[in-house]
Amino acid sequence: MHNEESDEKEVESTFKELLLAKSEISLIIKDYNDIFSSFDPRPYVERALSDDFLMEAKRAARDKQGIYELRFLVPKAHRNFEHEVLIRKRLHDHFKRHNHLLNGEIRSAKKQGYSMAVLGATLIFIATLLASYTNNFFFKFFEILLEPAGWFTAWTGLDMVFYTIKEKKPDLDFYHKMSEADIRFSSY
Repeated sequence: MHNEESDEKEVESTFKELLLAKSEISLIIKDYNDIFSSFDPRPYVERALSDDFLMEAKRAARDKQGIYELRFLVPKAHRNFEHEVLIRKRLHDHFKRHNHLLNGEIRSAKKQGYSMAVLGATLIFIATLLASYTNNFFFKFFEILLEPAGWFTAWTGLDMVFYTIKEKKPDLDFYHKMSEADIRFSSY
């Protein structure tokens, strides 16, 4: 009897390992609620995703290349095909929406950053013109005012273009990859 139990556990463990090896990202869940926020009572189609799930999916996807297969390993007794269809749709909608939002934020940050850099360069140019053409007190005052403002504006704009966008890039990559992922459910 003891051998049969250990053989059954070994077969189950081997089956889990095979499923994990077949897909690029595999997550074991106790039930479908592990994917969603426990504070949100709405149905699966509207329900907010769990921060723990998103964090774990990001961690698992971080070093992967290409298009993914996201596989959820669910206990056989808890599988429900109708729920899986709704959850798959909810996940795809979430990932696509966030991919779209991040793309928009990055485009907006680039546009604003380049505009600020050009404005800063223009302010520096005006300050240089004021410095070269007159010794008038008011022009000198505006030169002293415009030069640091120009440098600050130009560097802030360039910072937005290069560093703010760089900070958002990992999230954008994650949501892009997951929006194209094949989401599957398997029993264990």
